[in-house]
Amino acid sequence: MADADEELVRALHSEHADALFGFVLSLTGDRAEAQDVVQETLLRAWRNPGALDPATGSNRAWLFTVARRLVIDQRRSARARRESVRADVPETAVLDESEQVLQQWVVQQALTRLSPEHRAVLRECYFRGRSVAEAARVLGVPAGTVKSRTHYALMNLRLALQEMGVSRR
Repeated sequence: MADADEELVRALHSEHADALFGFVLSLTGDRAEAQDVVQETLLRAWRNPGALDPATGSNRAWLFTVARRLVIDQRRSARARRESVRADVPETAVLDESEQVLQQWVVQQALTRLSPEHRAVLRECYFRGRSVAEAARVLGVPAGTVKSRTHYALMNLRLALQEMGVSRR
């Protein structure tokens, strides 16, 4: 490293590293990740000294912008990796039998908390797979009634499950 480059990195570090670390830590919530981002930001500053010309603006603003973009890029790549892993898991990967039985029991208990009309519309539309028109014909009510009952039945079912301590995954 040339003396001027070394001096640039030292000056940037002593002047901006603490504030930059605090900023990145507020974005990530992870000290190790924040340290890595600060290090990468200072490395990019060293590789691109032309970007730090005082005539083009504040060095701190440039550093904070680079750090924020690094955090965003890390989040995007982490999300892409998670989505890639999910895509590799077959859709047929289901819970073991005991977990399925437990879930069925919980749903049955929550359904008992609904009105008979709401249970009937869910039975027809979700459990028997009927369309709105078919469910309306079987239940003897207009299609609009099936739609509104389905909406309120699902809201009430969600509330019943929450009251039973079931959280969304």
